[in-house]
Amino acid sequence: MEDTRLVTPQFREEDGEIDSSLRPRRMDEYIGQTRVKENLQIFIQAARERGEALDHVLLYGPPGLGKTTLAHIVAAELGVQIRITSGPAIERPGDLAAILTNLEDNDVLFIDEVHRLNRAVEEILYPAMEDYALDIIIGKGASARSLRIDLPHFTLIAATTRAGALSAPLRDRFGIINRLDFYSSADLEQIIARAAQILKIKADPDGIATLARRARGTPRIANRLLKRVRDYAQVKADGVITAQVAADALNRLEVDAQGLDRVDRLVLETIIGKFDGGPVGVETLAAATQEAVETIEDVCEPYLMQIGFLQRTPRGRITTRLAWEHLGLIYPKADETNQGTLELS
Repeated sequence: MEDTRLVTPQFREEDGEIDSSLRPRRMDEYIGQTRVKENLQIFIQAARERGEALDHVLLYGPPGLGKTTLAHIVAAELGVQIRITSGPAIERPGDLAAILTNLEDNDVLFIDEVHRLNRAVEEILYPAMEDYALDIIIGKGASARSLRIDLPHFTLIAATTRAGALSAPLRDRFGIINRLDFYSSADLEQIIARAAQILKIKADPDGIATLARRARGTPRIANRLLKRVRDYAQVKADGVITAQVAADALNRLEVDAQGLDRVDRLVLETIIGKFDGGPVGVETLAAATQEAVETIEDVCEPYLMQIGFLQRTPRGRITTRLAWEHLGLIYPKADETNQGTLELS
């Protein structure tokens, strides 16, 4: 299952144990996403100077990159309260109405997985975002009448991993739209070093660099790997995470030098071994690997494309020369019909 993978960017229960202690509280503590951070600082300062609510903010990008953390920081920088919920948790329009009517002026409402809001709830959100009002229908049939309730001016911060799944009317109501990208190894090294200091873990610069290279550009994964390698260093080494200790620990955990795990390699090996390197459709690939389509699309593909191992084309998924070489295979020439000798068990 997806939540059993060590390198899944999705939230796992164990992540909650360290999230509260490692999460940055202020913008100057937040590492990476420089462009997004600098723009938000300007918008926040302007809103504070005018004494107004910040424009509604949409944060999108792969999971585990800090969208929730940014929402907390924005609220802290504005000096207001934050109310947290998620798309799946708001089942009925009345649920959203109850949340909105309990907000104070300039408060932040954070909705995670906003793309999973049902359409009835979304309809209630439109006037709330645009006019700061709730339109409620009282009664049924010919006797039905509309009642408008004024709301405090608030800021909606919405997070999604699928910006394309948002309806155009909802997306257009966000004044600030920011994409969060995968982190560089240099940024991840700073994040890991900070986490190691907070958690009192001994790690040298080379050990930190090894962890950063295998963390798939994702802070959540970096912190998770740090915890697992700490355990290995404590039991099998002298308690210090060096490059060799980190490499040995992660190799045992089947996380290779590029941050790929068994599922990632299975996807690449299946495309090469069963489909001659591609193209292959995602439904067919999911059936062949016995993995969910969502796992392939939302977890494996973004990172495999980011590092240049996979191409997504109108005809399907295609492995690149880099993927072949990473698996120790000879990339076929254009005129060869036999595209590989990989045997799958």
